[in-house]
Amino acid sequence: MIEDASHPVFPPQELNTRRAKLTAAMTHCGLDGLAIAVPENIYYLTGLDHWGFFSCHMLLVPVDGPMILVARAIERITCENQVSNAEFIGFSDDGDPADATVAGLKQLHLGKARIGLEKNSLFLTLRIAESLWHKTPDIAWTDASGLLDSIRLEQSPLEQAYTRKAARAADAGTLAAIDAVRDGASDYEIAAECHRAMILAGSEYPGFGPFIRPTRRLGEEHTTWRGDTFLHGDAVFLEIGAAYRKYQAPMGRLVFVGTTPEDAKQAAELSIRGMQAICEAARPGATGNEVYQAWQGVADAAGLDHYRRHHCGYAVGIGFPPSWTGGSMVTSLRPGSTLKLKTGMVFHLHSWFTNTGRGDYFVSNTALLTEEGCEILTCRTPQDLQVR
Repeated sequence: MIEDASHPVFPPQELNTRRAKLTAAMTHCGLDGLAIAVPENIYYLTGLDHWGFFSCHMLLVPVDGPMILVARAIERITCENQVSNAEFIGFSDDGDPADATVAGLKQLHLGKARIGLEKNSLFLTLRIAESLWHKTPDIAWTDASGLLDSIRLEQSPLEQAYTRKAARAADAGTLAAIDAVRDGASDYEIAAECHRAMILAGSEYPGFGPFIRPTRRLGEEHTTWRGDTFLHGDAVFLEIGAAYRKYQAPMGRLVFVGTTPEDAKQAAELSIRGMQAICEAARPGATGNEVYQAWQGVADAAGLDHYRRHHCGYAVGIGFPPSWTGGSMVTSLRPGSTLKLKTGMVFHLHSWFTNTGRGDYFVSNTALLTEEGCEILTCRTPQDLQVR
């Protein structure tokens, strides 16, 4: 699936609606302005899509008036080509980003104001933040981390369409990876086939992974292919995410090489039953805790009441490397979560049963909450036992 990418990723009306929601939230919090340092949030408001975010970017958002985007001067062409709703201020490589940010604040008449700052950004260093605070003694800074992230949780119809395209590519990559599994296959081969299939299916670079590893490294949460060769009797862990217009759609499966252990069938049945329980509970109006407890109920009913997971899923949407969770925060379906589920939210749902003494298996899917309930988007890849 090759598409024309020359048109804007977000039409003006979409951006205007997002800005209006943010303005309302800022007014509710008593903010005169907001300094956005999370790449996903800058993309959400402007459509800026590049890898230059490794260097500090700051989007200055007043309650009224134009926005200003602060970035390295070398990024001017990219920003001017992609961003139509914010002015650009650049800083040199030997300059202090805080100086350019202060200049932008003065241009917006926010030199004496109450401004929120996204402190919980992977790309706002302590040195830059301290310099900014030192150079703005008349500004009342407050931590606004999560303010825009909470708005982003509910995807618009356009965003949902992008997520669906990502999910189709994730399915394509996962199916190709499963087909590449065989006795003697290397994880390089599996990774190559996975990438080829999901990219040709329309995926851009994902925010994470894909994660491909043998089950002897199953507990290494965020490691991937590195030269392992799979042999008869091994199992292959696959957690694969595709992306379309930066909207992430992860999924996961466990694939056995040649044969399955005797207890694998029981673990697979539990995992699938757990996924069904999650999907039945994940409806608009439910809380994150209620969804988790639905999964836990499957474990308890199977006599595994001692078995616990830190969560059974988390929200996904816009994601830049190094994560498909959309920044440094993870909004998860965990024990005690008071998150209220709403239509338009998208989650990476997990049903893991590993190290229980009853075999190992897991399934995970990207799912969208609709008015009817929970719709699994990564639905082409079977959830039952896969043996290659």
